[in-house]
Amino acid sequence: MQITRSALSLNVDDVTASAEFVKKHFGFTEDMAADGFVSLSRSDAGFNLIFLRTGLASFKPEAMKGRRADGLLVAFVVDDVDREYARLRAEGAPIVTPIETEAWGERYFQVEDPNGVILQLVQWVDPPQA
Repeated sequence: MQITRSALSLNVDDVTASAEFVKKHFGFTEDMAADGFVSLSRSDAGFNLIFLRTGLASFKPEAMKGRRADGLLVAFVVDDVDREYARLRAEGAPIVTPIETEAWGERYFQVEDPNGVILQLVQWVDPPQA
């Protein structure tokens, strides 16, 4: 098998709101869109981020048609998480988890888009000394 592209597809109630959020705060651009669908990308992300309107008739598998993007994180590893934290705070992005560093060296914070999708920015740092 050779994987040629990757995508993360999330069901949300308001496709436009999520798309505009990641375009404004994360620099994604719109590759294609239709009623209830938008595909966004960044050349450095390594995948497309797709938003589908919850309940689309064409959604498969049928058993998941009404489910929403919940219980997951979209994580981006960045070079300077502190700079991104300051930038997103200044832009007014809703930060739901302030910046913190885990014992194993994961420094991160989380923001929430208008549909409740959690986006996490991460930088790997030397673990704090005990």
